[in-house]
Amino acid sequence: MSTVRVAIAGAGGRMGGALLEAAHTTEGVALGAALDVKPGARGDVAIATDVERALAGCDVLIDFTRPEGTLAHVAACRRAGRGIVIGTTGFNPSQLELIQSAARDIPVVLAPNMSVGVNVMLKLVALAAKALGPDYDIDVFEMHHKLKVDAPSGTALKLGEVAAAARATTLETSGVFTRQGHTGERKPGSIGFAVARGGDVVGDHTVYFAGPGERIEITHRSSSRATYAQGAMRAAKFVASKPPGLYGMEDVLGLR
Repeated sequence: MSTVRVAIAGAGGRMGGALLEAAHTTEGVALGAALDVKPGARGDVAIATDVERALAGCDVLIDFTRPEGTLAHVAACRRAGRGIVIGTTGFNPSQLELIQSAARDIPVVLAPNMSVGVNVMLKLVALAAKALGPDYDIDVFEMHHKLKVDAPSGTALKLGEVAAAARATTLETSGVFTRQGHTGERKPGSIGFAVARGGDVVGDHTVYFAGPGERIEITHRSSSRATYAQGAMRAAKFVASKPPGLYGMEDVLGLR
């Protein structure tokens, strides 16, 4: 396949910088445009605001911004007939429906975490949840930097979702997101969440399986945003050649 030209949204931010670097260093990918809410420059890369013009010279848009901005970019990609890779988290159900609707017309990769390691972790968590069974209580812990605006992280929620699905339930019925005061005994089958925010932590996630006489911990720690950026480039190369549809990183990595 020919080189995939990518447009990067949020190019002025921390993740945007990692994506720009990855676009310059990934074989088969070329930077076509850098976008943000304000024009400017990052090093020798010009940052523009006109997404329609940017998409005219690109094959795929990569977006790790915020839900409202991402939805505007999804609509622009739909009009232009371009694929999009979405690493944004914090969507509400109606926003997810809009993305699913767009995927009828364009290829979309939607993933709360594009790290290769995290996506392997998701498979391990599903396997453990199914194999260990209901005698093992599940809790998900995550920590991120103090500037992160949503909690629990999209990755933590996804970890909980795959654990719940492996036990034929959902987070809507099994998730416990607050513990304070006299909570009583733990409800059988519940999946708990704990969140920490501080410093410049890129992203730590641990899933605990606490059973009779033993505890299993599956942990992933990110020390650099480069791992997410490299995963995003793999997703961009994947989606550029796909028909309309909603894809995940398990499709990109062949983990289904």
